[in-house]
Amino acid sequence: MSGTREAEGANGHELTFDEELLLWLGDEPAEVRAADVERVRDIAGEFAHGFDSLARVGRAVTVFGSARTPREHPDYAMVREVGACLGRAGYAIITGGGPGLMEAANRGAQDAGALSVGCNIELPREQALNPYLDIGLRFRHFFARKVMFVRYASAFVIAPGGYGTLDELFEALTLIQTATIRHFPVILLEGGAAGQRPAGRNGDSRRRRVSPGFGRAPLSQSSDGEWDGLLEWLRTRALTERHIDAKDLDVLHMVKQPSEVCAIVDAAHRRQHEHGSRQRRRTTTTTT
Repeated sequence: MSGTREAEGANGHELTFDEELLLWLGDEPAEVRAADVERVRDIAGEFAHGFDSLARVGRAVTVFGSARTPREHPDYAMVREVGACLGRAGYAIITGGGPGLMEAANRGAQDAGALSVGCNIELPREQALNPYLDIGLRFRHFFARKVMFVRYASAFVIAPGGYGTLDELFEALTLIQTATIRHFPVILLEGGAAGQRPAGRNGDSRRRRVSPGFGRAPLSQSSDGEWDGLLEWLRTRALTERHIDAKDLDVLHMVKQPSEVCAIVDAAHRRQHEHGSRQRRRTTTTTT
């Protein structure tokens, strides 16, 4: 293990790998810069461990959501059912491996007898793996962990969450926009407590169809839904100002019922398989 791992933060805790790596001061001594060679070895080892551990995972869906949601919250029951629905349809479930809605999705997978995978991350404040995992991995680098989320997934399901959840949402949208991944749906899951929110300005809290001018995205949900503010911003600012194209919104699906998720994922998985089967892939015998 590299000597850089021994550094401590200002509050006395041992620095995480990413925390130490990104602690740039501009005047590091030469021996600190020289340690980058050791960091590359650590990073490569982490990728190798992840690929080896998940090599036998079949088709899967990655589910994101808040780590802070308690088990008694309606969102927990909803995400657990999403995990179970996907599990019954033959998909493994991959999450960040922590508590809250990550735990709910993993628990649903195990309810259905499906493979349950958690890719946890080393943080300054410890985040333990949840107890509903068949494969539990712990990563030191965020970027290595992010690759595992996408590498083995047919779709992302985004449940209500905070910065981490939004980070993964826009990570996926960026990979899709740049054609790095194809036929990959991003499913925005309306919160289980949505029906308990106050009615909108027009006093109508019923489901509605988003106006046809919203890109060409298959989006439909209540006017006071979990994602409406974000989607409205994307339409009225990012799209109007031509920072994105209408087609960039087409990959977004907004659903309220767990049963709706499987049909979207199944259709996308068929397109992925058709596209992927026509591509030449690297093998251990490929030469360049």
